[in-house]
Amino acid sequence: MRTIALAWLLAWGSAGTSQDVTIKLGTLAPEGSAWHNILRDMAEEWKTATGGKVAFRIYPGGVAGDEPFMVKKMRNRQLQAAALTGVGLAEIAPEVMAVQLPMLVRSYEELDYVMERMAPKLEAALHAKGYTVLNWGDAGWVTFFSQTPVARLADLRTVKLFVWASSTTEVGVWKDAGVTPVPLEATEIHPGLKSGLINAFSSTALAALSFQWFGSAKHMTDLRWAPLIGATVISNDAWAKIPEALKPALLKAAKETGKKLKDDTRKLGDEAVEIMRKHGLVVVPVPEDARKEWEEQARAAYPKIMGKSIPAETVAEIERLRNEFRASRK
Repeated sequence: MRTIALAWLLAWGSAGTSQDVTIKLGTLAPEGSAWHNILRDMAEEWKTATGGKVAFRIYPGGVAGDEPFMVKKMRNRQLQAAALTGVGLAEIAPEVMAVQLPMLVRSYEELDYVMERMAPKLEAALHAKGYTVLNWGDAGWVTFFSQTPVARLADLRTVKLFVWASSTTEVGVWKDAGVTPVPLEATEIHPGLKSGLINAFSSTALAALSFQWFGSAKHMTDLRWAPLIGATVISNDAWAKIPEALKPALLKAAKETGKKLKDDTRKLGDEAVEIMRKHGLVVVPVPEDARKEWEEQARAAYPKIMGKSIPAETVAEIERLRNEFRASRK
């Protein structure tokens, strides 16, 4: 191990720089959560691999703002990296949202098959906008949490639904569906539920537990509305400051972190539901006819969600891959 570390440090020196690099990384993951702890593990691996020359300073729990704001901070070079869900990634490259179209994929197996084949294209889109993907992951399945039971689309039309403040498209889509959207920053969900400004939100089970949002909205719709994919990205400018000789080892550590994060998140997502059940969560079943209605509404909204930003051919490619996977399992 000492020989390898020495080789890395010599490589650093031969690259013509001895300057330390501090990477400020923002994340919504609460401090001490599984997400945060795994990011800290990656930070330690990078520090060790570079002999302390590259260090992360992690800003957890939304202290650097919600995801759209973190993207702004990266553009202004106040942050160099961020662990983002598809919401933040779409602020950089809208193509990423194609994977998260509601009810397009319905299992982790389908999602893995699609992402394995779509990742290079999505990474190229992000790179063209100034960001390098260090790893991919996902944060579970988005569904609806509400203060009153929501099983059918008609039930959702009776509530005030949180939507991301930056997403004018999402506001329009929900209005077209007869739902009342309330644009807020994610950091305002908890006070919004308490004040009555909103009484429903869409999120993953793990996020609802981690941020304790479910305490004010104890009904969870038993519906896999969409997968919430994520990635850790670093600005191309910050990545360029790291010597080429070190990058393979750092990428290897980052990708291993991403796999662990994905595996742990999926397991913890199931556990989160059971923990919330013990604290009063009610899982609302969705009848089969209602599920079909959700699917029809989701598909009808695709053109507006896609708009001019998400290429139709990208969505078609994902559908082709999904269908290919399904056919292989028959």
